[in-house]
Amino acid sequence: MTLVFALLGAKALWLTYLWLASAIVASWLSERKGYGSKPGLATGLLLSIVGAIIWLLFPARADSVWKRRGFRRARTDDAAPPA
Repeated sequence: MTLVFALLGAKALWLTYLWLASAIVASWLSERKGYGSKPGLATGLLLSIVGAIIWLLFPARADSVWKRRGFRRARTDDAAPPA
């Protein structure tokens, strides 16, 4: 009987990690797309993985970081490797 509870606890822990990671990703995506982090955090917490997918499909604003630099982080001059 205790083995069943132990397995349930481990699965619940991994699902909690997945839930929090999806909230972080949705918040980051909404911030880069110019909507602020709060809408992304709300959709990530309420919809889990679906919230992050929604923000991937959501259009970016014209003056957003997503439009200027794209998905990847661009290197700054300070972080450039020495020549």
